[in-house]
Amino acid sequence: MRKLMIIALAAPAVILAGCATNNTMTHAAGGAAAGALAGAVIGNNTGSGDARQGAIIGAVVGGAAGAYAGCREDGGCRWNQNNQNHSQLYYDQRAGRYYYIDQRTGQTFWQNGEYRG
Repeated sequence: MRKLMIIALAAPAVILAGCATNNTMTHAAGGAAAGALAGAVIGNNTGSGDARQGAIIGAVVGGAAGAYAGCREDGGCRWNQNNQNHSQLYYDQRAGRYYYIDQRTGQTFWQNGEYRG
């Protein structure tokens, strides 16, 4: 039963990782899957033996770490003048926020590094 739960938690993240188009999303999905798997194993074998809680914590931590690693690999998470891959900042009047275009992929990101779409 627990193995089935672990597979059910990790499978969607692994499948979605293949659909991701940049390193930030790919690494986040992969990190979440690996974190959920490791967290479930650790949670099952320590403390109260709660694999579900361990999987959730592992997925959150793994996803955050993976997203950060992918973002650094893409040339930085935030816009700055020294990043060769980012365009100048543009202002989105509807959202009231600044965004830039990643020159390598053509994707747009908010100034704080979040994917804009």
